[in-house]
Amino acid sequence: MQNRKLNNLIIKWVTRSIFIIIFINIAFWPTVSEAYPIYAQQGYENPREATGRIVCANCHLAKKSVDIEVPKSVLPNTVFEAIVKIPYDLQVKQVLGNGKKGSLNVGAVLILPEGFELAPSTRIPPEMKEKIGNLFFQPYSTDKKNILVIGPIPGKKYSEIVFPILSPDPSTDKETHYLKYPIYVGGNRGRGQIYPDGNKSNNTVYNASATGKINKILRREKGGYEIIINDLSNGHEVIDTIPPGPELIISEGEVVKIDQPLTNNPNVGGFGQGDAEIVLQDPLRIQGLLLFFGSIILAQIFLVLKKKQFEKVQLAEMNF
Repeated sequence: MQNRKLNNLIIKWVTRSIFIIIFINIAFWPTVSEAYPIYAQQGYENPREATGRIVCANCHLAKKSVDIEVPKSVLPNTVFEAIVKIPYDLQVKQVLGNGKKGSLNVGAVLILPEGFELAPSTRIPPEMKEKIGNLFFQPYSTDKKNILVIGPIPGKKYSEIVFPILSPDPSTDKETHYLKYPIYVGGNRGRGQIYPDGNKSNNTVYNASATGKINKILRREKGGYEIIINDLSNGHEVIDTIPPGPELIISEGEVVKIDQPLTNNPNVGGFGQGDAEIVLQDPLRIQGLLLFFGSIILAQIFLVLKKKQFEKVQLAEMNF
């Protein structure tokens, strides 16, 4: 009997402890803001539109910079680095989904030429593995292995992302050739302003839906506000709901116009895209170039030797 009571007490204590830990985690450990390349994967067959625009810009409306570094040329069947840089002020905090402040995450999409793909782990050199760290890359889809995505990952740790890329071999892949190819990249930091379904997130500006006088500003229990506007066009009341996060820039009694901002713009992130070029180099061209340079060097050496020989002959004739 006593053992049963003791077991019940232990179970109650463990259950209560788990509940307390979960509550503390939710209440005091704000999650980082997120960037989801998976939204693009689910909504678009190809992340790059015919206009050249990468679809991540549909949700991440602010424009920011992104840089990519790749070698000028690579040999076939070779592993090389594609370095994507997503710069931003690491001290900046962004509005999270719950209205609190948190660090920014980053995400990236790398659009490689056909035939180029993610290098298998067995082919990646140890020094490159150290640069990659614990990052996990994935193909955009099963039939688009030349398009790679990553994210969300912590921006403070990975504002510079190293992609390990394997170049194709035209001798075994007849679809590829020794040519110059374009590489496209898109990188975002922080959360988007619009969800894929078209709804606004709490990381954007909220505008008045009618022209009129602000009768009341009510604070909601779960955070955010309700703005009650007396519509001047018909005298009816219009309620604009503001989620937790954006800060109000209006006050009661103020007259606003339709589409006038009611809040500040809390977004500090954004999306950027760029491109680079890489040459898939034929080894025979390199060998031919080296032979050409070697022949020039030999010709120069023979020319110098011939000149020295001629000078000796002239000197001997003058002495004679």
